[in-house]
Amino acid sequence: MTPPRSEGFVRMPDAEFEAILTRAAEVGAKRALADVGLDGSEAALDIRDLRSLLDCIRLVRRTAMQTAVRMITTGVMLALLAGIAIKLKIFGGGP
Repeated sequence: MTPPRSEGFVRMPDAEFEAILTRAAEVGAKRALADVGLDGSEAALDIRDLRSLLDCIRLVRRTAMQTAVRMITTGVMLALLAGIAIKLKIFGGGP
């Protein structure tokens, strides 16, 4: 059975077209996952592990930024305190 043609185009019912698209999408998705090594029974676990790893990387990045800001703030505060101590001659010395 050949589908009806008009003006060089193939006509088919919408339901059949949707079924073909669905099958093509499933096959394409499976092939793409297989290409990157995420196929088989362990695929869901692998994806969960990857998401967990990304969450850890984000946490490390955020913690590193917070630590850097704290260290800079502490350094500035220590420099200010040292300047005040020198200005007030708290540790003696000097004329």
